[in-house]
Amino acid sequence: MPIFTIRHVTTYSYKRTVGFGEHRLMLRPRDDSDQRVVDAKLDITPAPAGMTWTQDAFGNHVGTAHFAERAKELRFDSTVRLEHKPSAFTADAIDRHARTFPFAYTDEDRRHLTPFIAPSRRDAKLDAWTAQFLRQDGTADTHDLLTRLTQTIHRAFKHVGRHEKGIQSPDQTLKLASGSCRDLAVLMIDALGSLGLTARFVSGYLNILGDDENRTTGGNTHAWVQVYVPGAGWIDFDPSSGSTGNENLVRVAVVSSAREAIPLQGTWIGTAADHLAMKVAVKVTPATS
Repeated sequence: MPIFTIRHVTTYSYKRTVGFGEHRLMLRPRDDSDQRVVDAKLDITPAPAGMTWTQDAFGNHVGTAHFAERAKELRFDSTVRLEHKPSAFTADAIDRHARTFPFAYTDEDRRHLTPFIAPSRRDAKLDAWTAQFLRQDGTADTHDLLTRLTQTIHRAFKHVGRHEKGIQSPDQTLKLASGSCRDLAVLMIDALGSLGLTARFVSGYLNILGDDENRTTGGNTHAWVQVYVPGAGWIDFDPSSGSTGNENLVRVAVVSSAREAIPLQGTWIGTAADHLAMKVAVKVTPATS
């Protein structure tokens, strides 16, 4: 099983010494059937007075740091070694009853999917856009539907790095024909929800390959989608790249709402003018044995 090393460094800089409140961290990747953390190291400067780790209802690792010291800089330096097993999504993996859309989830599936089933709401613009993936009678091949939706968003929407807080609504993304990875993920989730399919938001890391597709050149934080497909389970779809399956994707958090997957958030004690900058650096590389 391939092994990757992921280093994620976040640095907050201030004009003068400030205090720090509680900080919530989602930096440690999940332990799933296709990925497993081998070891992890987290250095925080200044050192927290207290640090706890828990797992939330979805199995995500959540850290909470409390601080007593004041400083002009706050730095989180996370290094993780991870086993990662690439897997593809094939039509044969889908249960026979679900190979043609629309299909019904079993009662057992619905019990597990309840946290991720979106409330029923209609959006005429989104419904009209989503209709292009269905035949005139409202049916579709399930594998083709999911693959084409992912690839169409990749081709038709410009993927941009947007550093502002918040997430565009699907209506904004349709209007602008562009968005960040999280905006495109939310568009896809809502489009699937309008069809009655269950999807969830995923945040984590993207392994970026060089031109020869064998040389790793770096990485970055990323957001994409998982769709529950009967028989196949939760399958990764990345509308930013048009890819299907988990190759080059490392999951940190799976959530029902994108706002629950912020990698690092917290408070500091000072004035607005004290804040100088926040810098984030991510590197994904093959681990040396």
